[in-house]
Amino acid sequence: MNYEETLSGQVALVTGASRGIGLAVARRLGRMGAQISICARNQANLEEARSSLRDTGVEVLASPTDVTREDQVSAVVRKTQEALGPIDILVNNAGIGVFGPFHQQGEAQWDAVVDTNLKSVFLMSRAVAPEMIRRKTGHIINISSLAGRNTFANGAIYCASKWGLLGLSGCMAEDLRGHGIRVSAICPGSVNTEFSLLAGKDPSKMLQPADVAHAVAALVTQAPGSFISEVQMRPAQKP
Repeated sequence: MNYEETLSGQVALVTGASRGIGLAVARRLGRMGAQISICARNQANLEEARSSLRDTGVEVLASPTDVTREDQVSAVVRKTQEALGPIDILVNNAGIGVFGPFHQQGEAQWDAVVDTNLKSVFLMSRAVAPEMIRRKTGHIINISSLAGRNTFANGAIYCASKWGLLGLSGCMAEDLRGHGIRVSAICPGSVNTEFSLLAGKDPSKMLQPADVAHAVAALVTQAPGSFISEVQMRPAQKP
């Protein structure tokens, strides 16, 4: 399907968009005609992402943001609305991982992962919901993981955050569907990004950031009478 310009006039906010999946999603939605707002914690990486997007013809608003802080979440939503207009699409992509036996992890590691992967989605979605409800339209897409459906050694904190994210996504969908707002979760397997645990894996056989961006494009171009609540993605060959 040709998605070019299908999002003309819409505004998309993508978190964790300075690299990897978030950057690929921002690029894809921008090529589809959306006005793009991106945020991430690292200002230098964010500036590189903005330049990269502009080089491909995508104009973008970039805002350094810690999505675990309510004040900064409110600020980036307000800045996006003032500069670009009401937010039609929110992609909650920001995420981190800390891995190792659960009994060797500290409270600081728990807080960092759960706040970034789960709390931030609650804060950001809550910030955009009132305007979406008022307008009776909107898409919220949460980038989860197959780790939200499976368990593995050394993944306790990360899996807990992603299992929680799927529970949050499902409840958000039920709370918002009556207002014309669609909430979906995408659960990729191993994606070839800086985040991935690459040891022993063939990067060429892993999912690529553009694969996840394609799934986002499909979700935001659904017919109005339905929504896909969850997408599970795996590479065609095991890496």
